[in-house]
Amino acid sequence: MTIRELIARCGLEGVAVPDPGAGVASAYTSDLLSDVMAHCPEGAALITVQNHTNTVAVCTLVGATAVVVVHAREIPDEMREAAAREGVALLRTADNQFVASCKIGAALSADA
Repeated sequence: MTIRELIARCGLEGVAVPDPGAGVASAYTSDLLSDVMAHCPEGAALITVQNHTNTVAVCTLVGATAVVVVHAREIPDEMREAAAREGVALLRTADNQFVASCKIGAALSADA
């Protein structure tokens, strides 16, 4: 599934999408960045409340293609700049982690 399709199917807001055609193969939900570093699969969308540049750095390290920030949290300019530099999509939703995870999981399963 592409980031563009994920946005459409899950009602996400594309805050910064450098490559809408980039693939999303899975998803991972965590607010603990050390957990993300240890367990997030490559090509995943990270679902989190963490809205800072370290989140982008961790996504770059593990090869995640997108960050989905939940609870409609603001995305600071520094995070946008880091994501643009690293080619990581920044998406946002008003949903909580559980609801966002269920929506994204269902969309990825339907696409499989």
